[in-house]
Amino acid sequence: MTTQTLSSRIEDLVAAVVDPEVPVLTIGDLGVLRGVTVAADGAVAVTITPTYSGCPALGVIEEDIVSVLKAAGYERVAVNTVLSPPWTTDWMTDDARHRLNDYGIAPPGPAGADAEPVVCPQCSATKTTVVSPFGSTACKALMVCEVCREPFDHFKAI
Repeated sequence: MTTQTLSSRIEDLVAAVVDPEVPVLTIGDLGVLRGVTVAADGAVAVTITPTYSGCPALGVIEEDIVSVLKAAGYERVAVNTVLSPPWTTDWMTDDARHRLNDYGIAPPGPAGADAEPVVCPQCSATKTTVVSPFGSTACKALMVCEVCREPFDHFKAI
């Protein structure tokens, strides 16, 4: 197996690691996985960028990466966290945004764009209000729909 093929196989394994805070997404979906390298001696280095520097799920993600790779037979695994460039919601896949909405979390709009109305994931109304800038996690805001009156999280664009 060529080094490139091996790296692609390992990257596929790592990309499938589920985000512990939003279990309908993987670190590949989120754009948290930045790269995989395999040294000539077989050591694997995985580079990730957390959604924000104080992300409490980071330790779990690192442990899950190591576990997945060790289960696949890779014994020497290092997970490197890089903070620059900082993660942005623009790195999320379109599929991730659709799955967030289907899960009941309003997906982010483009980072740096003027705030668009947040669409309610329950009824698709655009008459929504921020209840709290922090929802179930720091990367989400708690919203309420003025039409269906349902509360929901909104994944903030950064």
